[in-house]
Amino acid sequence: MPTIIIEGGFRLFFYSNDKKELPYVHVQYQSSVAKFWIHPVSLARNLGMNVSELRKASDLVLKHESLIKEKWDEYFS
Repeated sequence: MPTIIIEGGFRLFFYSNDKKELPYVHVQYQSSVAKFWIHPVSLARNLGMNVSELRKASDLVLKHESLIKEKWDEYFS
């Protein structure tokens, strides 16, 4: 599970065996995880985050969208 960034208690990562999927990132906060598609940034799945946490997670994905895509391409190239 390559970790892209840890910020404000949120960890952004993807699973190394998901090459066949479109670019995405998982965002973990404590014991909750949400999955976001990258282009365009949109929520794919939420497992336990409340609305406030989802907003912060989404903001982080938007903030680091270029870096996430770059790391995805590097890893799966």
